[in-house]
Amino acid sequence: MLRITYPYFSFRYDIGFLLTKQSVLHNAIWRWSFYIHISTSLLVLIFGIFQFIPFLLFRWPNIHRLIGKIYVVLVACLSAPSGFIMGIYANGGIWAKTSFCIISLLWFIFTLKAYLTIKNKNIDAHIDFMIRSYALTLTAITLRMYVVVLPHFFILHSREMYALISWLSWIPNLLLAEFLIRKKIFRPFNYQQSNSAIQ
Repeated sequence: MLRITYPYFSFRYDIGFLLTKQSVLHNAIWRWSFYIHISTSLLVLIFGIFQFIPFLLFRWPNIHRLIGKIYVVLVACLSAPSGFIMGIYANGGIWAKTSFCIISLLWFIFTLKAYLTIKNKNIDAHIDFMIRSYALTLTAITLRMYVVVLPHFFILHSREMYALISWLSWIPNLLLAEFLIRKKIFRPFNYQQSNSAIQ
């Protein structure tokens, strides 16, 4: 992801994804949203990983809380809102626009719920919503994976292909998240004894 996003910080408009957005580059709101989104999304990918490491939770709970707060602020205040704005202008027509806007709304909701549930000392719900939130964070990776893989299996017009990928990038992620939640995966074996650590 760093390799993909780094070239955009040359602030040139004739590279990569921006070549497909020439019609909206004049829109300052879209440009700000784009650069905010690619910057913060890379950070939340990294910070989110550390929230699922039990060793960090039990050994350094203050770091767990700090990273969690940074993750929540980045997603709820920057990544999800900027993603929503980009979704409004997404390639792929109304279906792709709808998909990306739904992702952004759910990402915001799940992340905020993860924060509110731990404030209410509901550890199970907190873990569940963090799993859902991070599943949507990983959309940044799964979308690019499908962009590379799917054209080898389906022959579709680029507009239809992008619309299909926009939905596939997050729905399987959430289905997997729900499976992990039902199976109680990512529950530290003694997390019931560490309420104070998480809270």
